[in-house]
Amino acid sequence: MPKIKAAVCHAFGEPLRIETVNLAAPGSGEIEVTLKACAICHSDISYIDGAWGGTLPAVYGHEAAGTVSAIGDNVRGVELGDPVVVTLIRACGTCPSCAGGKPVACETGFDGGPLTTADGAPLHQAMYTGGFAERVVVDQSQVVKLSDTIGMEAASLLACGVITGVGAVVNAANLRAGQDVVVIGAGGVGLNAIQGARIAGARRIVAVDMSEEKLAMAREFGATDGVLATDEKPWRAAKAALGRGADAVFVTVGAIPAYDQAPQYLANGGKVIMVGMPHSGAHSTYEPVMLAATGQGMVGSKMGDVVIARDIPWMVDLYEQGRLKLDELISGRWTLEQINEAIADTKTGAAKRNVIVFP
Repeated sequence: MPKIKAAVCHAFGEPLRIETVNLAAPGSGEIEVTLKACAICHSDISYIDGAWGGTLPAVYGHEAAGTVSAIGDNVRGVELGDPVVVTLIRACGTCPSCAGGKPVACETGFDGGPLTTADGAPLHQAMYTGGFAERVVVDQSQVVKLSDTIGMEAASLLACGVITGVGAVVNAANLRAGQDVVVIGAGGVGLNAIQGARIAGARRIVAVDMSEEKLAMAREFGATDGVLATDEKPWRAAKAALGRGADAVFVTVGAIPAYDQAPQYLANGGKVIMVGMPHSGAHSTYEPVMLAATGQGMVGSKMGDVVIARDIPWMVDLYEQGRLKLDELISGRWTLEQINEAIADTKTGAAKRNVIVFP
């Protein structure tokens, strides 16, 4: 059984350990990918810190890209050496959600995984990926073949942060050209929601964040206006910039105050798109009569409601045209051995995306 290096989580809230682990060969319908890059998502950090529970020991990491290095039986569409993006979206293709065009909500559970510790004990492949490692074995439904013109570091961002933000706009909100948008949170996902709104033709895009630095960054990605979340009633400034309420408000952070305030930004008939994920057990409150009386709504959006075989090639094409910023999202490049430092830097909130780069 091949041995690889991986960053292993043994206890929530503790540093990851770089260890040699076992990786099984790909089985039927599976693909082995030798990774070139894996970005650090805040979801990884939330799991590592124990915010959502989970099975330990585990290898996290789910924004990955690399080249196909082995193929199991009954695999179609990729060949050895192909560059691919690796996502956490594992879909059976036949359950009601998959058959209804919602593979991100696949209802089929998957047991086991390709990883074991050096002594053969179980090792959880977190989020069906385990991307903080030199190689991964994943289901063929999780990968999308790439063109040769996109770099692996930029491509890795398409596995989660970009598709989540852009997809929330075009898929979950079905934003139309000329509509108005508020994006709460100008981090990695928020910047991509801003990009998605720009690409979709939004009239005005108001970014809301805690710092002027983040608001300046948001303008670089397409925000027309910025509002400090620290204002007493920031929705008033947002409505002043728009001249009205927003048609869609995207909450891209897991902060409960952001969720509590989100409906305040809406126009009549507008909707809140819930993207950011608070810790398990956290609650937000609303006045439902206001939503009912004004025809407003709230919609959850998981992974941008994407169909990766459809949406990732479209986003790669936008990138190649210069219309979707990917390279500009990368704040730092780190080795696997530096992963704890990269996580600490990500936690400061200053980074857009830190990427683990493999030789």
